[in-house]
Amino acid sequence: MNLSEDIRPITYLKSRAADLLKQINETHRPVVITQNGEPKAVLQDPESYENMRNAIGILKLISQGEEDIKTGKSKSQDDVFANIENILKKRMK
Repeated sequence: MNLSEDIRPITYLKSRAADLLKQINETHRPVVITQNGEPKAVLQDPESYENMRNAIGILKLISQGEEDIKTGKSKSQDDVFANIENILKKRMK
C-alpha cells in the first residue's frame, strides 16, 4: 500500500471520483477513504473484491473442517469410500 496514493479524504472522492476509480482498477490496490482524518471506507476493484471473498470462503471452510476434526465429526477416507461402495452395490441390485 502506498500511503500517499492509497489513503484519500472524502473530499478527494467527491471531486475526483473518476480518477480514483481509474487508479483502483489499474493498480488493483484498495484505497482507504477518510472522513475527519479517520478511516471510514475502503474502495476496491471488483476483481480484487471477488478474489478476497473467495479466499475468505475457503478459509472459512478450512476452519470449519478443522473444528470438525477436533470434535470428532469426521470420517477416515477409507470409511467414506467403503460407504460409497456399499451404497453403489445396493443400487446395482
